[in-house]
Amino acid sequence: MSIVIMILLLSLLILVHEAGHFMAARMFGIKVEKFGFGLPVGPTLWSKKIGDVEVLVHAFLLGGYVSFPDDDKDCDLPEDSPDRFINKPAWQKAIVVSAGVVANVICAIALVMFVAIWTKQLPSGNFEIYTGSISAPKEASIWDSGLQIGDRIYSANGCKINNIYSFVTIVKNSARGNGTISQNIVDENYKQLKALNPGLEKDEIIPEGVSIRLPEKPEADIITMDKYAAKGAKYFKKEGFKLNEKLKALREAVDGKKVYTSDGNYTLAEVAEAISDGRHPINITVLRDGESVELNPIYPDEKGLIGIGMTSKQKMIKTDTAEKVIKGSCKYLWENTYIMMYSLGQLFTGNIPMKDMHGVVAITKIGGDIIQKTGKSAGILLAALISMNLAILNILPIPALDGGHLMFLFIEKLMGKPLDEKVIEKISSIFFTILIILMVLIVFNDITMIIKK
Repeated sequence: MSIVIMILLLSLLILVHEAGHFMAARMFGIKVEKFGFGLPVGPTLWSKKIGDVEVLVHAFLLGGYVSFPDDDKDCDLPEDSPDRFINKPAWQKAIVVSAGVVANVICAIALVMFVAIWTKQLPSGNFEIYTGSISAPKEASIWDSGLQIGDRIYSANGCKINNIYSFVTIVKNSARGNGTISQNIVDENYKQLKALNPGLEKDEIIPEGVSIRLPEKPEADIITMDKYAAKGAKYFKKEGFKLNEKLKALREAVDGKKVYTSDGNYTLAEVAEAISDGRHPINITVLRDGESVELNPIYPDEKGLIGIGMTSKQKMIKTDTAEKVIKGSCKYLWENTYIMMYSLGQLFTGNIPMKDMHGVVAITKIGGDIIQKTGKSAGILLAALISMNLAILNILPIPALDGGHLMFLFIEKLMGKPLDEKVIEKISSIFFTILIILMVLIVFNDITMIIKK
């Protein structure tokens, strides 16, 4: 039932988008031949003439279109008819083209405000993370850190912790001997080694049997992340380079030692690299009884575990007055839209791989799960964000999308004359084919994700 509700919500967003185009066209006296719900792929489930518009429902429900006489080569409407889209001023055509996007934005605002009024609160997206239990081995550093059950984890290595994902990511990537080190840390450790062993050159092989002194506490990378990675808007990428197998063996040989006796296979520079891949500290600040407490460094083990259980509680935005409804709804939409736009930029720049791009199948499944677990209000808020996402994607200057049509209209205005319709049609057809291929790939990603889960 929750999946059915999600499909209905998505269908509503498509209807709203096409209704925007339809009403804008009618406002300027443009004839609309067809109003299609669903894409014209496969059989038509229902069709009826309502007034002078043919309304159709297609089997492939997740889509829609508004068809003008200009789209039908066999239309008997005169070429110079004022009822044709092509014969309207550029500014009117631009309004009709962008009306679907505007309708989706208005729909998103209305849905969020509906939830704000209905539930008298909105999710902030920020969570308070608490220590629920400590179950680490006796020798683990967590016992010397000063952490207590019930402490709220406020920050880790300078990153403000607003969700479990960001904290777990920092901890996992701070695993002892994880094989990734940065050049800055290697340089710092080499300085210490050189100071302790001034007679050795950087790139000369240390003779077999010669003992060298090692720093008591070698420098190690402190793993942190920016606010976008912490929110999950982009991939967290650990900076640095990987140790090869030879240096991993050396790392095991020098681990925890104050003196290393050479076997004649390594240079001082390589020793610096090996000792740099050790224990990565996590500097945690907690809130306890309203006060900020800085803990002693915690060092995850080889598996990236520190031995604690966590609980989370989302902070809510109160919307129990008209002013709070407006401010809270705007804040909720702005913050989530900003993250969506940033994530989209990350996708175009390749920082988010194509395999993690998902579409309507995954959205329906995830949305259904959200409704089942947290209620209908969460599903409505997800629909609002999808509506904003549809608006953002459709306004992109890509032929075959609304933004592509606006781009052609802008070029038409600059040139002072209409563009060649055949050229526009060819370009749009190419990009439409690309979009169909992309849609197939996204559906494949969706199905793969669902199967893996």
